[in-house]
Order: sequence, then C-alpha cells, then structure tokens
Amino acid sequence: MATSDLFSYGIPAESDFGYAQAIRSGDLIHVSGQLAFDEAGGFPDPGDFPAQLRRTHTNMDRVLAHYEATRSQIITQTLYVVDLARHAAATAEANLAYFGGHRPASTVLGVTELTLPGQLVEIAFVVDTRLPA
Repeated sequence: MATSDLFSYGIPAESDFGYAQAIRSGDLIHVSGQLAFDEAGGFPDPGDFPAQLRRTHTNMDRVLAHYEATRSQIITQTLYVVDLARHAAATAEANLAYFGGHRPASTVLGVTELTLPGQLVEIAFVVDTRLPA
C-alpha cells in the first residue's frame, strides 16, 4: 500500500500559494521548486545569483533530511534560471559541486521571471528512496 507524507517549512508562501514543499508517495518524493527562502520565510538575497543558488541547495538538503534521503537518491531535477546565458557557467559549476559524482537526469530552463521580485533560480526534483543512500 502506498503511503503519503507532506512536508512544509511552515512559511507564509505555502499557505499563500496553497502548496507543500514535498509529498512522499510510496518510494518517490516529489519536491516543489526550492528557492532561496530563509528559515523564517524571508527572501534575503534578491538579485544575488550565487547566494540564491547556495541557499536553494541548502533548502534542498532540508527536504532530503526530513525524509532521511540523500543527494544520491535524487533521480531528476528541473532548474529554472532567469538570464540563463549570464548564469549558465555558475549553474553548471554549482550543480557539479552539489552532486559530486552523482548524475541525476536534469533539465535547465531559461525563464524571463520567477515568482518573487529578484528571484533568479528555482529547483524542483524527485527522489527515489529505493536507491542506495
């Protein structure tokens, strides 16, 4: 029987937009687009791509920790990047650093804007807990 488990940070955006950060369905965890929210739900780094990418990866790790999962169990990710031409090299470098030797399926999309003013990156992903941690 499949189980489900919702995860939320408890920040205003979740109730404002009506979503959870992640939902577990059986062995898969579907994670909403992560962005550079701080612990209180603020957005402290508008327009600062490297800072947003670091904080986004930190938030990805928070979701993984909730489910006792690891980066090596991420099977697919979709990155949304404002001004991709400008940020492509930094995106690739950070992705390689974040995953080390692991290689999930990945799509990077250049977009004109994201939800918050000054938001430059968002990353959604799927985790398969059947994979070795």
